[in-house]
Amino acid sequence: MKQAHMTRRAMLAGTAALGLTAFLPLRGRAAAPAIHVLKDPNCGCCSAWVEILERDGFDVTVELSRGAALSRYKIDNGIPVQMASCHTARIDGYMIEGHVPVADIRRLLNDRPDAVGLAVPGMPYGSPGMGPETRREAYEVHLILQDGSTEVFTSYDAA
Repeated sequence: MKQAHMTRRAMLAGTAALGLTAFLPLRGRAAAPAIHVLKDPNCGCCSAWVEILERDGFDVTVELSRGAALSRYKIDNGIPVQMASCHTARIDGYMIEGHVPVADIRRLLNDRPDAVGLAVPGMPYGSPGMGPETRREAYEVHLILQDGSTEVFTSYDAA
């Protein structure tokens, strides 16, 4: 019976490869899922929100929509009329309506509640994409439940 022995170089290469593969699953989990945004082609604040998502590592695709088609998309996907804002997004099975902060989107994806998604109704000044956070007005992020009701997910005080 012939005994195999490993050279020092082969052992170092194998150890290095094993060490690198140990980090791959962690890196994959840290990456944000793809988010698809529907927005009016003339809306600058929607584009600013998209840029914030991209800077935070989200893989963003944008579809231009307007008027009745955009409103119909919101309603068809469970966004109550009183929660409406200027743009709508879909991420990993959830709807995101309006200027929702990245931290709240990440929390939603981490907690995975049985819900339609999140909404920031209207366009509150100082929410992401709507001016400086240092001068923001108070606003709330709402969790839209499956029955169409909502509850406060996060509150932001005025700056």
